[in-house]
Amino acid sequence: MKRAIFPGSFDPITLGHYDIIKRGIKLFDEVIVAIGVNSAKKYMFSLEQRKQFIEDSFKDEPNVTVVTYEGLTVDFCQKHNVDFILRGLRNPADFEFEKAIAHTNRDLAPVETIFLLTAASTSYISSSIVREVIRHHGDYTLLVPDSVRV
Repeated sequence: MKRAIFPGSFDPITLGHYDIIKRGIKLFDEVIVAIGVNSAKKYMFSLEQRKQFIEDSFKDEPNVTVVTYEGLTVDFCQKHNVDFILRGLRNPADFEFEKAIAHTNRDLAPVETIFLLTAASTSYISSSIVREVIRHHGDYTLLVPDSVRV
């Protein structure tokens, strides 16, 4: 069984994340959307809200599991027998950052990172942009799945 983890903070999940997960389902038997917990980070949405947004978005996809975790992603992979890390790339800066992480992860554990390019229609969307739009009472609904439209 090919299992992949798609890690992130998902504060909140965006249409870019949604697209990567939907495409990942076609490549893997299971996609584990893993919400990393970082006590030093200030989030707009609670961990429970972020988890619920994702679960609601994929309620009809039995091959998507949503979990939370702390610590290194590769440690999660080894503990849960996951061989692949799924990552989305929006631009060259994402690639350079993600490449360094992928090399480090491979040094730490026998885990492969799989990169998917984001769709052109969502390549400009980031959670930080969505949070700014929300903070300033803008229309963020075109940037997120229906489950986030609160």
